[in-house]
Amino acid sequence: MANIIHRVGIKAQVHDVYKALTTLEGLSNWWTREVSGAAEEGKEIVFVFKTPSGEVKGSMRMKVMKQSQDRTVQWRCTEGPAEWIGTDITFDLSQEGEYAIVLFGHRNWKEEVEFMGHCSTKWAIFMMSLKDLIEKGKGQPSPIDVKIDNWN
Repeated sequence: MANIIHRVGIKAQVHDVYKALTTLEGLSNWWTREVSGAAEEGKEIVFVFKTPSGEVKGSMRMKVMKQSQDRTVQWRCTEGPAEWIGTDITFDLSQEGEYAIVLFGHRNWKEEVEFMGHCSTKWAIFMMSLKDLIEKGKGQPSPIDVKIDNWN
């Protein structure tokens, strides 16, 4: 199994980051504007990605596996790109002084493939979008995210 991990420090309280990870409004302000479902443990969230002109490029369905207040969020991908099915997305949170630390993981890829490299870079961009949302009040969710190649 292969994993993507990123560590990001956000000048904020952990609770503010947790809220951005566990509410539809929060998620739509840093990852993708098109979010539906219920961001509660045992429920599912659907994320739709569109081009700036509104064309649907893809979607993912995540089952919320675990939420521990201000500490952990874990999703399992149940629909989306074939490489994502069965993978886990994790956000482990801690407070270190004035920084909320996010240890992000996209775990349990079956194999390291080129698409994993694309996703790793995109996750880093979205982690910076989360940081900007919390620190500056505005993220860059899809479709206004930084485009890195011809796959997005």
